[in-house]
Amino acid sequence: MKYTSISNELFIRNRRRLAELLKPKSLVVLHANDIMPTNADGSMGFRQSNDLFYLSGVDQEETILVLFPDHPDERFREVLFLRETNELIEIWEGHKLTKEEAEQTSGISRKTVFWTHEFERVFIQMVFEAEHIYLNTNEHTRNSSEVETRDARNIRQFREKYPLHHYERLAPLMHNLRAIKQPEEVTLLKEAVRITEDGFRRLLGFVKPGVWEYEIEAELLHEFVRQRSRGFAYEPIIATGPNACVLHYLQNNQQCQDGQVILLDVAAEYGNYNADLTRSIPVSGRFTDRQKAVYQAVLNVMKEATKMLVPGNLWDEYHKEVGKVMESELIGLGLLDRHEVAKQDPDAPLYRKYFMHGTSHFLGLDVHDVGNKYRRFESGMVFTCEPGIYIRQEGLGIRLENNILITDDGNIDLMASIPVEIEEIEDLMNK
Repeated sequence: MKYTSISNELFIRNRRRLAELLKPKSLVVLHANDIMPTNADGSMGFRQSNDLFYLSGVDQEETILVLFPDHPDERFREVLFLRETNELIEIWEGHKLTKEEAEQTSGISRKTVFWTHEFERVFIQMVFEAEHIYLNTNEHTRNSSEVETRDARNIRQFREKYPLHHYERLAPLMHNLRAIKQPEEVTLLKEAVRITEDGFRRLLGFVKPGVWEYEIEAELLHEFVRQRSRGFAYEPIIATGPNACVLHYLQNNQQCQDGQVILLDVAAEYGNYNADLTRSIPVSGRFTDRQKAVYQAVLNVMKEATKMLVPGNLWDEYHKEVGKVMESELIGLGLLDRHEVAKQDPDAPLYRKYFMHGTSHFLGLDVHDVGNKYRRFESGMVFTCEPGIYIRQEGLGIRLENNILITDDGNIDLMASIPVEIEEIEDLMNK
């Protein structure tokens, strides 16, 4: 991996925190993600299972982590299985973790690090001492996958081999833990944000009429990778003019024209942690009066919404209050009628015509990170704040997005140093 090493104290603490949530005599099994094929002998790039990474720090394929805090033999309380390397693998794929390196990475003793092909031999010494087996699944509410994952295969295989155990869902426990960011995680998020800011500032001197969306994408990728990022935290959205009204526009193949606004939903990852930035900038370096008015309305909503990201608030209540602020701004822009808003169906508010997505989501190892919308906001949670106004009839879409860390003393805008005010954007583009 490109990123610098992460202290194994983070992963040791994460395992300890998980152990406190388990039922007595419980065993936990986590698998690395599959390497997905493309065509012929090709494959996609490897991306580690975030839960496995969260508990071990191991960023390598064919890894298995087994935890059994109550096992009577301490050798079987934390066990890590790694892909065994050889000279051929070293030649074709490069270095793989040794047992000593795995200990340094994870904090799991090298004495309980085995090779993956030894799994059955070692696991049989553990499983019959357990009453409960926690297995992992993707329980993100926005998950939609027709591909059978390694987790899904192993759930089926475990139930066939060990039918009399009590099976438990690991995902709710991981959602509970991962929602509260540890100090080391905040540091990694801040580094992803810092790299993202450098990329964005680079663009402000590059964008002008005639450049192509993909050229902007290339500038960002250059800046991100040169600073130890894998690259984009998610597929970049670089949307000029009417393209900005397509929420998940990914083609990035149009030429930027004078008078247009570019919506940039682009950010870097670092150490598997993700920033999530959106800015809207004028191709010519100057906004028109109408563009300024819409931009300022979005900025006003973002500032008011950010104030609500504090301990104790609830997800649905928060979004309802943000909707009221957006209604007022849309009325001021002449896009909504005050009297019609007063008579609207509360379950189908009129503002949704121009602002049809949520204001915030959890952020962390996943861009849309795991968490529970029914859990009140707590110190240590990190949310995006990303209102937008999309006026298809005008070919204008503006969205702004920052990343907010909640603390007991208020919130901290991790992107406070990234230009967002109209005057600042224009000044930097016209240096």
